[in-house]
Amino acid sequence: MKIKRLSVILTFIFLIIFSSSYICVSNASDAPIIDTGSVYLMDSRTTKPLYTKNENTKMYPASTTKIMTAILTLENCDLDEVVTASYNAVASIPEGYSTADIQVGEQLTVEQLLELLLVHSANDAGNVLAEYVGGSIDSFVSMMNTKLNELGLNDTHFTNAYGLQDDNHYTTAKDMAFLMKYCLQNETFRKISGQASCAIPATNMHEPRKYDSTNQLLIAGNEYYYQYVFSGKTGFTSEAKHCLVTAAYNNDLELICVVLGNDDRFNVTRSLYEYAFSNYELRNVINENDVVTNITVNGASYDTRSLDLLISETIPALVETNDNTELIPIVDLNDNISAPITKGDVLGKVTYSINGVNYTSNLIASHDVEKSNVVTYLAIGLAFLILIFVIWGIIYYNKKKKINLD
Repeated sequence: MKIKRLSVILTFIFLIIFSSSYICVSNASDAPIIDTGSVYLMDSRTTKPLYTKNENTKMYPASTTKIMTAILTLENCDLDEVVTASYNAVASIPEGYSTADIQVGEQLTVEQLLELLLVHSANDAGNVLAEYVGGSIDSFVSMMNTKLNELGLNDTHFTNAYGLQDDNHYTTAKDMAFLMKYCLQNETFRKISGQASCAIPATNMHEPRKYDSTNQLLIAGNEYYYQYVFSGKTGFTSEAKHCLVTAAYNNDLELICVVLGNDDRFNVTRSLYEYAFSNYELRNVINENDVVTNITVNGASYDTRSLDLLISETIPALVETNDNTELIPIVDLNDNISAPITKGDVLGKVTYSINGVNYTSNLIASHDVEKSNVVTYLAIGLAFLILIFVIWGIIYYNKKKKINLD
């Protein structure tokens, strides 16, 4: 009997541990079920996760590595700089890895190489850029890992510039989502990574080239096309399986989705976006110049001592579409607020907590607050009374003196 009971308990514990890797952030009934790989779907503005699966499991990134190569290039080069391809850069790509057939001695601009890197996923373009930016591929890899440390992406490590399979070249879905968020701050990255195709004019060693994007979500008319996706990078090796990092925008909501190790990456990504856009929205919790609270200012004049505190800027928050919960503001005022105060002075902060995310804005004065004149008037009145008393004293003394003389 005891053995049977112990068996039931162990089975229950096993089920809890096993199922934990499949738990989604949201309990919405229409959340997709994803069986393989790892996933991280988040709102780009608030970084709130909307769906996760094995998000901290170390995975191979394959060519999604190239988003790091691209952002380091953009941060260190001008687009019109001309780069000459070396033998080492183009000859070291293993057979079976995609290239743009870049020739030794061929000259291309940084912009053209970035298009080949992000649109066509050309591995030779990655090496050429790495040598140009870092001085050598090894130096560039050091730059990549330094940038990861700066961004706090501690579960990622790179050994090459384009995603060559290596046991020490790994990442997580969560890290890649935050790397993508960083890259999207660069407008040129957004533009190039969102191109459905690229056309490279003739160079000193090659005829014109044209390639469609490897990200089929971007190609209109394709069975996987998804109109809201505006940026992304694919990846594949036999060990990493299919990978995809994308960003999508709809109804003021910008989302980032990372799918690693899943051979149905396009359908999975699209289903995740459809789920998120159907269940979440950006809603203004409070609008700029709305009154949050009212205070009475110490030492203020009677006419100005009642002061409304206004929100300094509109607070948009990510909320579930059907969530109509009344939000209670948490007000934190500055110490020792007293007159005088100028309209627009920051007198504290207000915070709204929504589903574990805090949204904060400054509280500002709605009008000028003048210092009270009561003390001044009392001082003047007292001085006037003293003056009258002194004058009366002088008159009284003179009268008394005159009487005595008579």
